[in-house]
Amino acid sequence: MKALSYLLSSINSLQIIGKEDVMISSLHLDSREVSLGALFFAQKGTLTDGHQFIPIAIEKGAIAIVCEIMPEAINENVTYVQVEDTAIVMGCVAAAFYDFPSEKLKVVGVTGTNGKTTIATLLFKLFSQLNYKTGLISTVQNQIAEEIIPSSHTTPDAISLQKLFSQMVAAKCSHVFMEVSSHAIHQHRVAGVQFDGGIFSNITHDHLDYHKTFDEYIKVKKSFFDHLPSHAFALSNKDDKRGEVMLQNTKA
Repeated sequence: MKALSYLLSSINSLQIIGKEDVMISSLHLDSREVSLGALFFAQKGTLTDGHQFIPIAIEKGAIAIVCEIMPEAINENVTYVQVEDTAIVMGCVAAAFYDFPSEKLKVVGVTGTNGKTTIATLLFKLFSQLNYKTGLISTVQNQIAEEIIPSSHTTPDAISLQKLFSQMVAAKCSHVFMEVSSHAIHQHRVAGVQFDGGIFSNITHDHLDYHKTFDEYIKVKKSFFDHLPSHAFALSNKDDKRGEVMLQNTKA
């Protein structure tokens, strides 16, 4: 349980309607999973708009809502937090809810069109063989030391990701190797994650159904390195002609 005021302390809100001192029991992006005392994030997706599920979330027990558009009908027993971008806020709030777990781990993100799974898995196995307790987040599976957890996305949503990190901290993992897809970067699924390293494999003309142009695809990949902190490392494949582009402007 965390106070809503604490969870909101590090984010910028446009307006808040309702009490900020309520206690939050859980975080949810899917209204079907909402339980009593939950905070529900209404996010605009590629196929559906989470704002239409706000009434369902409240029926199921949500006591706080983060949204980009305030609903017309306001429930006086619910706190509404209007923000500019739900996805970015969700990552930061989830990090706070789970006590900033990525700060207690050495998290290395692997991005690129091809090779993400191979690189992340090889590093996971290497560090495990060197007797480090290690975590893996990949397309094939997520893993906390010996425990295998099924994977549904290359990079989980922000809430699931922070929960995974929290479980890794509880299991006393020291390192985590994770795939970071371009979709996840663009959708801010890694917002709130403190990375200690970033690795670029390569980039080819894939995923243009989502990114529309190759230049946009490159910019999204590069933005991952642009946001790495100065204490992190950035490792790039020099054989890819865009490998050095990824390192331009990075503080890492």
